[in-house]
Order: sequence, then structure tokens, then C-alpha cells
Amino acid sequence: MKTIFIVDDSFTNLVTAKSTLESSYQVVTMSSAGKMISLLEKITPDLILLDIEMPEMDGFEALLYLKSNSLYADIPVIFLTSRTDVDIETRGFEQGVVDFITKPFSPPVLLNRLKTHLSIDELIRERTAQIRRLQDGIVTVLADVVEERDKETGGHNDRTSAYIKILIKAMDERGIYTDEIRGWNMEMVVSSARLHDMGKIHISDTILNKPGKLDVEEFEQMKTHSMEGARIIDRMIRHTSEMEYLHYAKLLAEYHHEHWDGTGYPHGLKGTDIPLLGRIMAIVDVYDALVSKRPYKEPFANEEAVRIITMDAGKHFDPQIVEVFIEVKDQFKAVRATL
Repeated sequence: MKTIFIVDDSFTNLVTAKSTLESSYQVVTMSSAGKMISLLEKITPDLILLDIEMPEMDGFEALLYLKSNSLYADIPVIFLTSRTDVDIETRGFEQGVVDFITKPFSPPVLLNRLKTHLSIDELIRERTAQIRRLQDGIVTVLADVVEERDKETGGHNDRTSAYIKILIKAMDERGIYTDEIRGWNMEMVVSSARLHDMGKIHISDTILNKPGKLDVEEFEQMKTHSMEGARIIDRMIRHTSEMEYLHYAKLLAEYHHEHWDGTGYPHGLKGTDIPLLGRIMAIVDVYDALVSKRPYKEPFANEEAVRIITMDAGKHFDPQIVEVFIEVKDQFKAVRATL
């Protein structure tokens, strides 16, 4: 049974709406937007009926909160209003509501509008899921093509995708860079992380699989993979309408070798000038490299890898993100044991 949130400061409206809908839906009523926001942390509704004129936080402010958070942005919202105002309707549609219902509302009209929008939303979700599966399939093939050339990094893309999901979730839970993280589509971020080394397709097999340390010239060639990856993804962006998905991939590819102290590449950016996704991937990528066998080294123990990353906080890595990494290091170790 689908769940409907009804948010209105009028007790009469809440009772009327609930009695109309409760035979067909799981209905949850709230007298304020603040209570809705608190409950969203526990329950994700299939649709929200939201009053515009409420004290403390009105409908537009609540709508802005919903649309700015990737967890709630796709929930259909219908505004409840006692006013017929073209400017309000225009503003509402521009900000993402799917419909308006005028109060006092007719129970049959309310019920039929909900059925219509829930049916449309279900079709959209099914289509979106199909597109997402296609995207994931293409990304997997592209990432595997690159990884198969690098004989010692098998599973690197799968592991780094798992690590980045753990780390970002932990950062959000601890309030670290939360405002930026909650604007991301996490499913897209995790999947696109598999393309962070896309540029290695331009690096010769001799360099990728050299059984020893790279010389200066070889290392300079290896360093070009960041910008090459960004250029490849730019070409993909020019040939597709799926900008958001590839936007994450480009950030991860281009900036995952930048260092917090400005000594990284390809741009030598410093501190928070480095995009947040690049700073997160830097830790994820280095951790997996440390605990994995490479042509030039044997794998480090998990404890030693954590020690090295901790020592590089404030130099190679964003110190706030390192603190979170230390707290979830055992989850990283568990991923490494299974992938």
C-alpha cells in the first residue's frame, strides 16, 4: 500500500483528507512542515499533499527543502491551497510541484488526482530504472576494458565504488560537508566512481604493468590519465543528455590525484579548492592501492594502510574526511575481504 503524507495546519482538512484516502492508502497526517521533515528521516512517502499557507515554514520553504535533498527530490508534491492565484501556481510549477488542489476540496477529486499522479510517477520510476540499468551496464563495460589492461588491479573499480558509498554515508551521518552531499544523487555517484581511472586507456601497457617503480618520464606519462579521463568523459557528455551522471564521473576522474596541500596533479589545487568528490576519491583510491598487490609492491596490511593515510591527513588528504575514514576503516577492511 502506498504511503501519503498530508501536511496542513487545519485539523478539519487533515481529517477530511484522511477519511477520503485511508481506504486506499497508508495515510500519515502532520500539522506542520517541521514535523514532516522529522518524519522523513524514518519514512519515505510515495506522495505529499502540502499546504502552502502554514506558520513557521510555509509550503514553498518546505518544497525547497525537499527538492534540494536528493533523498526526497523525486517525491511528487501536490500543493493544497485556498487561493486561486496565477502567480502562485506559476511559482509552484517552476519549483517542482506536480499539481494544485483547491480547498475546500472535493473527496472524489482528491482521490482521482492522487491516483493519476501516482500512476504517472510509477511509470516514470520504471523508465528511470531501465535507463539507470543501461547506464550501469555501459559504465561497467567501459571500466572493465580499462581494468583488464592493468593486470594487477582486478576488482579495483568494484571496491572503490563500495568504499566511496561507505565513506560518503558516514560523512553525511556525522555532518561533514552535509550540505553539499545531500545535493548529490548517491546512486549515480557510486556507479560513476567506476570511471575514475578512465584515462588509463591512453597509458601504454608497458607503463601500466611495469614490474618496478616508474622513472620520472614514465610517471609523467602516468599522471596524464587524470586529464585524459576528464577529456573522454567530456566527449561522452557532448553526445548525451545525461549530464548529471557524467558530471560526477568527470569530477572523480579529473581530481582524485589532487592533494590537500597543493602538491597533487593535474592542477595543483589546494584545500577546499579541490572538488569534494575528488577529495573523497583520493582517500578511497589510495587505500585500495595500499592494501592491494601492485607490480611494484606487495599489499600492505589494513592497519598499516590506515596508519599511512592518517599520517597524510592535512598533506595528501582532507583531514576532516580522514577522521571519518578512521571511524569506518573496519567496513573498508570487510569490503576488501569480499571483493
